[in-house]
Amino acid sequence: MAQLDVALIGAGGIARAHLPAWTTLGARVRVYAPDGQAPTLASEFGQAAVASREEAIDGADVVDVCTPTDTHHEITLAAVAAGAHVLCEKPLALSAAHAEEMAAAAAAAGVRLYPGHVVRFFPAYARLHPLITGGGLGRIAVARFTRTGRYPTWSGWFADPTRSGGILVDQMIHDMDIARWLFGEVVRVHAHHSGHLTAPAPQGAVATGTAVLTHATGVITQIVGVWAPPATPFRTTFHITGTGGTVRHDSLASPGLRIVGTVGTKAAQGIPAGDFGESPYTTQIRELADAFTGGPEPRVGAVDGVAAVRIAAAAAQSARTGRAVELLPPLTPQGTTA
Repeated sequence: MAQLDVALIGAGGIARAHLPAWTTLGARVRVYAPDGQAPTLASEFGQAAVASREEAIDGADVVDVCTPTDTHHEITLAAVAAGAHVLCEKPLALSAAHAEEMAAAAAAAGVRLYPGHVVRFFPAYARLHPLITGGGLGRIAVARFTRTGRYPTWSGWFADPTRSGGILVDQMIHDMDIARWLFGEVVRVHAHHSGHLTAPAPQGAVATGTAVLTHATGVITQIVGVWAPPATPFRTTFHITGTGGTVRHDSLASPGLRIVGTVGTKAAQGIPAGDFGESPYTTQIRELADAFTGGPEPRVGAVDGVAAVRIAAAAAQSARTGRAVELLPPLTPQGTTA
């Protein structure tokens, strides 16, 4: 793999998951963060910090956007205009219109835009995909996904729906993406959310979300998300039933795939970690880096990022109105899908 020149924008929790991966792959990384944390993060991994976003992006092969969601649209368009490929953390944007504009701009510029849907790279979900799409469970009837973790009070923007989209968009978009990856396009969404849904969020805040997705294939998916008190361990589950059987997964009950959190009085981790062998973040970035340097298309592309935003935005609309939202057929893809 050719050595990549990477601009990492942001120095928060997800940047701390991405930078070790880029370093492992031998990339040259320039880190910029408007909060002044870039020098600290960069020095931990022997990389460089720069004083402006423009300096970071100038000459970069890839721009890795690890900033709050409400900034993704502007930064991605700036990176594309500079001729750089983009890895943008999920969600691509807060609105489907912005996500579609980002994908279209990348396609017009001849650069690649990939969303950071890292759950596709976690072992349990990576194994699930060929099982489902290969017909191992027969005709799927119903699927349920859950995702529970501590309320992300370490950064105030998460609790602000105008910046993050709230739990339905920020957290539950992971499983919305997985549901579409497994069962096809979503044509109807009915969602609800409750708990602490505005900023600021105090320590101990709780929020929950539920979404029922109807797929064009007839499969029904239920997704449950929880932002819980600080000591809550991170946990994901799925339960899928078809005419050929049932498959279940619980990250806390599977020692080889355990997602570690702290149980007790200490705060749990905000980002999944566990006995995966290679970090899923490294697996993801290796696959994307291969594509950036001319290799095969990865398992996730711009069209997937746009589709996930469409589903999540529909869920947020449904939760606001109390009514189901019908999704129009997706636009002609501007990127690749797995």
